[in-house]
Amino acid sequence: MTVHFPFDNSYAALPANFFARVAPTPVNAPRLIKLNTALAKQLKLDPEWLASNEGVDVLAGKRVPDGADPIAMAYAGHQFGNFVAQLGDGRAILLGEVIDSDGARRDIQLKGSGPTPFSRRGDGRAALGPVLREYIVSEAMFALGIPTTRSLAAVITGEKVQRETMLPGAVLTRVASSHIRVGTFQFFAARQDIDALRHLADHVIKRHYPDIAKAEHPYRALLDAVIRRQAELVARWLHVGFIHGVMNTDNCSIAGETIDYGPCAFMDEYNPATVYSSIDEMGRYAYANQPRIALWNLTRFAETLLPLIDSDEKTAIDIAQNALGAFTDIFNDAYQGGLRKKIGLFTTQPDDETLVQDLLVAMTANQADFTNTFRHLGAAAADPAKDADVRGQFTNPAAFDEWAAKWRQRLGHESEDGAAREKAMNAVNPAFIPRNHRIEAAIQAALADDFAPFEKLVAVLAKPYEDQPLMAEYADPPAMDERVLRTFCGT
Repeated sequence: MTVHFPFDNSYAALPANFFARVAPTPVNAPRLIKLNTALAKQLKLDPEWLASNEGVDVLAGKRVPDGADPIAMAYAGHQFGNFVAQLGDGRAILLGEVIDSDGARRDIQLKGSGPTPFSRRGDGRAALGPVLREYIVSEAMFALGIPTTRSLAAVITGEKVQRETMLPGAVLTRVASSHIRVGTFQFFAARQDIDALRHLADHVIKRHYPDIAKAEHPYRALLDAVIRRQAELVARWLHVGFIHGVMNTDNCSIAGETIDYGPCAFMDEYNPATVYSSIDEMGRYAYANQPRIALWNLTRFAETLLPLIDSDEKTAIDIAQNALGAFTDIFNDAYQGGLRKKIGLFTTQPDDETLVQDLLVAMTANQADFTNTFRHLGAAAADPAKDADVRGQFTNPAAFDEWAAKWRQRLGHESEDGAAREKAMNAVNPAFIPRNHRIEAAIQAALADDFAPFEKLVAVLAKPYEDQPLMAEYADPPAMDERVLRTFCGT
């Protein structure tokens, strides 16, 4: 059977200094763990063939399909504030691009497919645990309606990788609008390669922002567009309690997608200072810091565009600062608008922001579960008799009662009835998120070659806004002995 993907590669046609051509390193005995059948069809790929021995060989990097032009992309990046002039794909290889059934261009990349010229003495491989974590969380984010890279497949390689211990190796097939990052622009800016910067910017505009191609000042328009997408993306993270964990500039997508699910996590108890990443010792990427870090990353992006924005540096800086000045308003509009929806408000009144913040303060003081508090609030909005489920989230239920009195007074100014309000709230307040302890349990079972918990968790998370009575336990926060307080990159 011919190994064929409908590739239509564009990034590999860019100048040679944008990447290194490198083939995946074959593995011994690949075995399919999970194939995302719906996504395969969206990409106009044959799921039956992908699940065949030949297909699994491709997904594991053992065989390169026809039309592929495998490359490892070059990029730089600020990692925890420290600039590294050359990073690049150290364990990921872009096979190529396809045009999906909606006409959108998608990258198909193998993560954990062997060393590249950017591996920096690493083995280029991935362990099973991080592959499963990315599959679970990226697909959960998609189901939550948040822009994200996707997971097409997870394959176990039949080989071991050395980390703290010997672990099963695996490969994730990742799908993205592109893998171009702020760090990609920084790579060329650090080398003062203006021609390459312009080439890259033009490519990004054509691929991701075609509407601005004919703008009077297209590079300023590009900056504006990326700022907007990032501001709105981070607001949506906060609405579901998501913490990226490692918001380095090389993990900041120009397309506005969530990318690189390393030490990421969803909060259980609401606390804006929450940090999970084991390497984030100073809390740089804590939950509440994410908007500030997004702006910091965008400022680094703006710096790379200065030579393109205007030949006069001072003029370019003024223009960039003006563009960056819009971030706060864009973020606040998206964040506050989302919070109003989460508490059932359809209109805007001057004290709404204070009302929501008062709830969040009470949740922090009372160790209230973020997801369950908002989910139960929908039922309470329709019927005050359902307050008990919300009160039960608070160590001091009277704190909710005090807030609820003001909330119900505010709801009295809305025209929608309780049933309509509950339906709208349930559409933005998920019942199910990928809780850390559930992910860890699925990984531990998989390490013993039991993938049933992984499959069950993925199935539950595919319908996060639906009540699933038979799966109600998946909405429960962890017991004290189940809590997972640290997550790891897995590199």
